[in-house]
Amino acid sequence: MTDDRHEQAGHERVPGRHRRRFPGISSRAYEHPADRSALVALRKLTGFDTVFKALSGLLPERSLKLLFLSDSVRVSDRQFAHLGDMLRDACYILDLDRVPAMYVTQDPKPNAMCIGLDEPVIVVTTGLVELLDEEEMRAVVGHEVGHALSGHSVYRTVLLFLTSLALRVAWIPLGNVAIMAIVTALREWFRKSELSADRAGLLVGQDLRASMRGLMKIAGGNHLHEMNVDAFLEQAEEYEAGGDLRDSVLKILNVLPRSHPFTTIRAAELKKWAESRDFQRIMDGHYPRRAEDKDARVGESFRESAASYASEVRTSKDPLMKLVSDLAGGAGDLGGRMKRGFDGFTGRPPKDGPAKDAPAGS
Repeated sequence: MTDDRHEQAGHERVPGRHRRRFPGISSRAYEHPADRSALVALRKLTGFDTVFKALSGLLPERSLKLLFLSDSVRVSDRQFAHLGDMLRDACYILDLDRVPAMYVTQDPKPNAMCIGLDEPVIVVTTGLVELLDEEEMRAVVGHEVGHALSGHSVYRTVLLFLTSLALRVAWIPLGNVAIMAIVTALREWFRKSELSADRAGLLVGQDLRASMRGLMKIAGGNHLHEMNVDAFLEQAEEYEAGGDLRDSVLKILNVLPRSHPFTTIRAAELKKWAESRDFQRIMDGHYPRRAEDKDARVGESFRESAASYASEVRTSKDPLMKLVSDLAGGAGDLGGRMKRGFDGFTGRPPKDGPAKDAPAGS
């Protein structure tokens, strides 16, 4: 898989199994439309990255790096060498010129992140390293390299800082509200960016089953013999379609404080993308190149994002999304349908439906 040219670039050690490589691939190839439109718009703002990097004096990036150096293990040829091989392999496949620094930190909770303003830093916990097998871990490393290629680390670092700041100024009502509004917006973007990075992990690992296994283990622990991919995906479908409008509202409230989408949803989204024409085109070598990034248009990305959201609304089985879709299609009786959907909050059965214990049709 290696060649002489890449021995010069620090990619000389890569695993033996052949995987397709994507020279010059742009992160736009795998980014979720909502993630991509936000990033294209941000990158088009003159001086945006400069302003963000100017915050480095306030952001705890330097202290974070010192903390990892002093209290974590840096991945290298002499420490966690197998992770170093995976990291170089992921950078080779996605054609990332500079291999990010990577650390393993002691934490029983399985987690990984890519942070940093000037240079991305990848951190994985011991809980994750101990939980996943080699191919599952390869998808996770590819996920984090995808974050690095997309430039997500900058905005993730800002999100971490603002979240910490919100806690410090929680006693200032208006200040906290203003910061939390920004944090909420960043979290919505970051949840979409996680779907993008899952796709990057699949492009690196090129093994959908391993990606699915990894997500199942993150959700249910190291009991793979007790779990089933099909049943796991059925959970996502039940979550999306089940309940009424009350459940739709509860879903929104549950996801708002999260930086990551729910695990079953990530698995369902990744499987859907793996079966799409877009994924197959990338695997066949047809994808946008980084050299074309400067020509990416904000309007086009926003249209793609709007089309993606519209498609989600049309195809969603969620009661609230179905209501929105029906109303957009001209269906009437909004008041009646909303009342029927929320009757359960009062514990009363819908007036125009059968009583709870009455036989159907009575």
